Amino acid sequence: MALVEPFIFQVVGYQNSGKTTTIIKLIQTLTEQGLKPVTIKHHGHGGKPAVMEEKDSSSYLRSGAIASIVEGAGRMILQVDNLNVSLEKQLELLKYFQADVILVEGYKQENFPKLLLLRDIDDLPLLTSLNNIQAVVVWKEDLLPLMGEDCPFFSIHDTEVINWTAKFIKDHVHKNDEKS
Repeated sequence: MALVEPFIFQVVGYQNSGKTTTIIKLIQTLTEQGLKPVTIKHHGHGGKPAVMEEKDSSSYLRSGAIASIVEGAGRMILQVDNLNVSLEKQLELLKYFQADVILVEGYKQENFPKLLLLRDIDDLPLLTSLNNIQAVVVWKEDLLPLMGEDCPFFSIHDTEVINWTAKFIKDHVHKNDEKS
């Protein structure tokens, strides 16, 4: 099985800026357009992400296994514990699933193309501290005049941001495969 190179795209912003909602809308739009997306979410709120504690796979982890897979009826759940897995290794793992695009929520400092969500004026430093910003979404209309002309910017209420982002992603999917 030849592995395709999925296009990697990030959705970034501070907590409660709409990243998850935006990714859900992108997944729906990309899927409707025939693409196969997968996701990685950085749990940046401290502590470990929640797991289903009363299931066998959690018992295996508590007993000392570093990873456990549960599979049934076409669904697979992978749980890994006490293992620091870099974003690079997570991306390599997801390539196995032959996705067209990997949507990454968070990991702000990575260099992949990204959509930046800004809630208010306190978030503006992200415009200069992050790289590879392809478009910006603002929550407050009074931020619009502060946006530069380096990339497109949208109001959080403008549904066109999902269409613009989906087109951007679709235009970049499998570009590296053509060189093979």
